[in-house]
Amino acid sequence: MVGATGTGKSELALDLAERLRARGNPAEIVNADAMQLYRGMDIGTAKLAVAERRGIPHHLFDVREVADEAAVAWYQPRARESIAAIHAHGGDAILVGGSGLYVSSVIFDFRFPPRDAAVRARLEAELDAHGAGAVFEQLRARDPETAARIDPKNGRRIVRALEVIEQGGATHGAALPEKPELWHPATRIIGLHTPREQLVERLDRRVERMWQDGMLEEVDRLRADGIERGVTASRAIGYAQALAQLGGELTQHEAIAETQALTRRYARRQVSWFKRYPDIEWAEHPVDVDSLID
Repeated sequence: MVGATGTGKSELALDLAERLRARGNPAEIVNADAMQLYRGMDIGTAKLAVAERRGIPHHLFDVREVADEAAVAWYQPRARESIAAIHAHGGDAILVGGSGLYVSSVIFDFRFPPRDAAVRARLEAELDAHGAGAVFEQLRARDPETAARIDPKNGRRIVRALEVIEQGGATHGAALPEKPELWHPATRIIGLHTPREQLVERLDRRVERMWQDGMLEEVDRLRADGIERGVTASRAIGYAQALAQLGGELTQHEAIAETQALTRRYARRQVSWFKRYPDIEWAEHPVDVDSLID
């Protein structure tokens, strides 16, 4: 179950799992949101609390520390192991999330591009010396299609894409062929869609609620766990802005406004990514859960 952030994937997945379990299918949920892997990153990722999970088993939530780097190569085998275990006792696995690369790595025959430590070190030195904007321009000149799908401020992803290009490989953006083969043949892909105007309003309000619900306090606690050392967690949308506010670099108004703008941009990239999936079935709330089963 995929789609942009804020489209209601978690709630629909719960409804679907609940309905399947009522019919004797011990369905379980597997996380495919990169930031929900992190322990303690709850408010800013809209992670469902354990008490809200209706007793349905959830996998790959809270399995990484904020100082750890998130890597799809780490995630893929663990997600597939969880899915295989669910299948082994007769249940359906519902993979839920909006992290396109993570979803693709699980459901498709996805192969990882090559790595070269020396090339990466040189590109990271360029990033440190000249900033994300300069290396992003390199990527845009060499692979505009991939550049269009990467946040220009995400230096780590820009460096990774350039590292792959320099080795003559396909970047993550091009690693999904026109007709990718499914890892598990009995896979059904459901995409949730919300009209743009409604989604923008919903996302903006959600960011405001994050701050009202204690985003700053959550991030302040995570500093003790090493979030500022974390290459991935410290750059997550909302968390980077809260850290900047705590450090006096942004006002609260600026932190919220920047988070809203980045969240809207991220949602657009998610939609573009999932539109490329072959045979995806798009649905819009309210969704008749029985129609998904029958």
